[in-house]
Amino acid sequence: MLRTSDFLVKFATKTMNQDIREVIRKRRSIFPAAYNQKPIAHEVIVSILEAANWAPNHKKTQPWRFVVFESAESRQDLSNYLASAYKASVSEEKFSEIQQKKISEKPVQSACVIAICMQRSGEDVIPEWEEIAAVSCAVQNMWLSCTAEGIGSFWATPGLILKADAYLGLQEGQRCLGLFYMGFSDQMDILGQRDDIATKISWR
Repeated sequence: MLRTSDFLVKFATKTMNQDIREVIRKRRSIFPAAYNQKPIAHEVIVSILEAANWAPNHKKTQPWRFVVFESAESRQDLSNYLASAYKASVSEEKFSEIQQKKISEKPVQSACVIAICMQRSGEDVIPEWEEIAAVSCAVQNMWLSCTAEGIGSFWATPGLILKADAYLGLQEGQRCLGLFYMGFSDQMDILGQRDDIATKISWR
């Protein structure tokens, strides 16, 4: 079995062969409904998380934490939790079976789901926004790694999971910032759109 470092070298080589700017342009939000049933190898998931671990962060706080739902059983458990949490969060008049199904089906449509969490270092170290920014950089590393591997991915921030500290087993000072859905897809060639960068720059 290859070590994590070996997979990083493999990923770096693959990325360099593609050109990192090409990988950045190809990155898209690919939603779980578009995933096929092809599994993601455990070693690939580890290599994607290892890439996240090299994100920039102020004072080396390394605030990113991850709860990985890899097995079919764990993803079904997450689905059941989201369905129950949704039902408990709305009144009987506002409850919608369609909405409940929409919320709960994403984990089972995915090959892997990762809860994106943050460990707070304290106001006396750095402000919270910097730690959130560091976790966001870690997620971008994951997203680019998925793109290089031909894996579709999507960062969602449903309110239900943002309040799921007990379910996720989070410790004091930790909070969830969303779910990262992953799965192979036949729609990886979808082209994105951006306004001309010249409209967003002020030169001095």
